[in-house]
Amino acid sequence: MTTLEYLQTPETVLPRELAYGVLRVADSPVVRHQRVVRDLTIALTAFVRAGRIGEILPAPMDVILDHDANLVVQPDLLFVSAERSEIVADRIHGAPDLVVEVLSPHPRIGRLDERIEWFARYGVRECWLIDLPHRQTVVLSLADGRVAHRRLIAPNSPIRSGVLTGFDLTPVSLFGWAWDHSNDKW
Repeated sequence: MTTLEYLQTPETVLPRELAYGVLRVADSPVVRHQRVVRDLTIALTAFVRAGRIGEILPAPMDVILDHDANLVVQPDLLFVSAERSEIVADRIHGAPDLVVEVLSPHPRIGRLDERIEWFARYGVRECWLIDLPHRQTVVLSLADGRVAHRRLIAPNSPIRSGVLTGFDLTPVSLFGWAWDHSNDKW
């Protein structure tokens, strides 16, 4: 399938992507996944609006990384800075500044490593991985087509972003993750 054919398909809220001409469709996410996306969308939208620094958009939102190569993705959440607002139209035409992927026990579309590689190759500057099964948050700084730095965020430490400077909420405050002393785990 070409990007043009993909863009002519009917609208849907089911997660779907075009991976080099191959259409991938998945079931809708589970409630726990959507709660995290909702809460992070609310927190990031408030932060971005207060600073008038850009726009936050949740999935499903098509991001056309490479029109000619037929590569269209739908990250769980994305940020486009005000300086790059020209890529926002009916869809996102180019790499967002930041993407967030909420990882569930069973991946919905494709492999995580291929998605991160695409984000890095096409110019996404930062990727947050919210790992639900392990209750972990990882911030990946992307540069020169690769992961330049990987930072595991402790549950009570602020999520520091090179893209959203000043954002300082913790995974615990965002997601309610707390230490379970009886099981010695998060």
